Amino acid sequence: MRTIRLLELNLKNFKGVKNFSLQANGENVSAYGDNATGKTTLFDAFIWILFDKDSQNKKDFSIKTVDSLGNELHGLEHEVEAKFLIDGKPLSLRKVYSEKWTKKRGAAQSEFTGHTTDYFVDGVPSNKTGYTERVSSLIDEDIFKLLTSPSYFNEQLKWQDRRKTLLQIAGDVTDKEVINSNQILAELTSILNGRSIEDHRKVIAAKRREINEQLEKIPVRIDEINHGLPDINGLNKQVLEGAINQLNKDIDEKTDLISNIRNGNAISQKQKEIQEIEIELLQIKQEHESGSKDEIYKLKARIQEEQSNISILNSKLESLKNQKRYNADNINRIDESLIQLRNEWHEVNEEVFSHTDACECPACGQALPEEEVMAAREKALSQFNLSKAKRLEDISEKGKQGNEQKQKFIGENENLAKEYEKVNVQIAEKQHFLSTLSEQLKTLETSIIDITENPQYVAKLQEKTNLESEIKGLSISSQEAITEIQQDIAKLKSEREEYQRELNKFSIVELSQKRIDELTQQERDLAAEYEKLEKELFLTEEFIRTKVNLLEEKINSKFQYARFKLFDTQINGGLQETCVTTLNGVPYDKGLNNAARINVGLDIINTLSEHYKMLAPIFIDNREAVTKLIDTKSQTISLVVSEKDKALRVENNNSLMKEAI
Repeated sequence: MRTIRLLELNLKNFKGVKNFSLQANGENVSAYGDNATGKTTLFDAFIWILFDKDSQNKKDFSIKTVDSLGNELHGLEHEVEAKFLIDGKPLSLRKVYSEKWTKKRGAAQSEFTGHTTDYFVDGVPSNKTGYTERVSSLIDEDIFKLLTSPSYFNEQLKWQDRRKTLLQIAGDVTDKEVINSNQILAELTSILNGRSIEDHRKVIAAKRREINEQLEKIPVRIDEINHGLPDINGLNKQVLEGAINQLNKDIDEKTDLISNIRNGNAISQKQKEIQEIEIELLQIKQEHESGSKDEIYKLKARIQEEQSNISILNSKLESLKNQKRYNADNINRIDESLIQLRNEWHEVNEEVFSHTDACECPACGQALPEEEVMAAREKALSQFNLSKAKRLEDISEKGKQGNEQKQKFIGENENLAKEYEKVNVQIAEKQHFLSTLSEQLKTLETSIIDITENPQYVAKLQEKTNLESEIKGLSISSQEAITEIQQDIAKLKSEREEYQRELNKFSIVELSQKRIDELTQQERDLAAEYEKLEKELFLTEEFIRTKVNLLEEKINSKFQYARFKLFDTQINGGLQETCVTTLNGVPYDKGLNNAARINVGLDIINTLSEHYKMLAPIFIDNREAVTKLIDTKSQTISLVVSEKDKALRVENNNSLMKEAI
């Protein structure tokens, strides 16, 4: 465990204290003084030299000394020096807060331009970064403040931070531990299905809200349905259905009567005769057009066939022309080749042998014998003649082959010319025949007589017109009877609609009652679901209550006197997180006197010191309120109000104070 003890605390011009030295020597000491003599200033100086703040955790506070009118005194250095013994090793820290005066060029006097702070560690000057790092390596600011002031935990920390600190000390309780500690919660594991308690309570709240909304709407819907129900008092469903059936029967009979009038024998007979005449008219038309039309169709088919034949012959004629043109191009190419071969033959044939006799030996330079010279000449001449003859023979052979190819192409072109002339004649014959067919088609088409000029067709058409006039006359005489019957049918339908409206009321009542039954069942189902949710809500609340008890017992067991309330019970029975320190059931900020607050604070510091493995000097303000302090292993600096001491006075306590609450 790290132990920090204060040896000395020296102040110079710090918050009105001109010069004061607190000689603690690592022991418990008490500082006595009247109000405004600087007791709290000692604690401010102690925190400032470490963390640049005062004992109330404020960074922006006045360090400088002021006169009786509240004006700052200039030209002073404000200094605090603290000497510690840390795990048996000494450490000296010193900070000097000074004004900065600058004399501008040309000015007669210096001007105040700000402040500077000088830092010293064990007497060695340091910059702010190095100084801060040295302090941080020894102590954490937040932890140190918890361990040096009995009021810091309860009066300066937010309740959320107090709660977090307590949970760090005691450790949280797992959901499994909570469920296993209470048999009532056994089924909660399956209900949660992996959700946290908080999330499941949100699900329950959302479902309850939804069910409540639906339950509120159901009576309104049932009431709306009841208000909309038709009145069926005095109505008999069977009587109404019988009346409607009789009316339907009467309407059907009168409708059949109209059909009978419209389909009377005279009109039916004449309509039948018209149908027979229409069949005869169609036959006459078909017979009239059958002969001439068939001839026209045949002629058109023959014309189309001949046009196709002419097209085929034209294609063949074009192919012959292309082949003949190809052969002519080959003949011209061969002629050019033959001319070139003839010229080449004459050039070779005109070549003459020439030989230069070599009469000397190429090795020794002596003249060769005459017979050797003649033999060499004869051999060269023989080779020349043989080569020349061979070349002339090759040229002649090529010329012969070219001439044969030429004659072949010439023969083919003669045959193609004959075939071309033959096809031309065929095309001319086909075109002449096609013209003859076209003239025949034109003559045949102009010779067809229009059907309206056919006497038989015209006579039958007149018969049809006469019959239609007769039917019209018969219809006019029967229309009056039909109109009367139609009026009777309209009255019957109107009467039937009235009965049907009355009968429909029974259907509306049946459907409405069915809907009311559905809503009633839905209401029962929702009520059952709500009851299930209520049970789940109770289990979650029982879980929280159990967890609260376990958690508070676990945390409170870490402290000798202080107790902590971690949850508040709300009006609706729910629980809300909080963190309230109590002593004997009395909340810290609602009833505890100063003495109890100080000792509760010391109890908390004792536990925190054990948890953080650190003992630090404790500054106890308003120490005069406490007759006895609880035991603590830390060094204590008591700040005691003493009216008789108009200046600070320090006493070393030879023995630690003891007390029991």
